[in-house]
Amino acid sequence: QAHLVESGGGLVQAGGSLRLSCTSFERDYNNSAMGWFRQAPGKEREGVSCITWSGIMTYYADSVKGRFTLSRDKAKKTVYLQMNNLKEEDTATYYCAAERRPYGGAGYGTCDGGAFGDWGQGTQVTVSP
Repeated sequence: QAHLVESGGGLVQAGGSLRLSCTSFERDYNNSAMGWFRQAPGKEREGVSCITWSGIMTYYADSVKGRFTLSRDKAKKTVYLQMNNLKEEDTATYYCAAERRPYGGAGYGTCDGGAFGDWGQGTQVTVSP
């Protein structure tokens, strides 16, 4: 039973944009840290962007700073990842994750997947030359 469902992936040319969405079902993550992670074939999972439960801090990997923006709409129980100026190296499967424990410590200055207990099934992003 999926609690987190991602959407918005697809094929885009380099320089283009996509917006990923992650909507929570069955479980309320409005007071939990949320994050976006990605994994390319043959590579380790990378924390792309994470936000604390309060929203006071948002982390971005150096590789996406200035290009990606994480936002959150608690009324819609949805977290977004706006991705601009996409590069071929952004090609990966993107996963949304939530910290199971509300009011937890995830996302403060880091984006460590080990701190997040619930994961979506992923959405593929492919950036062509």
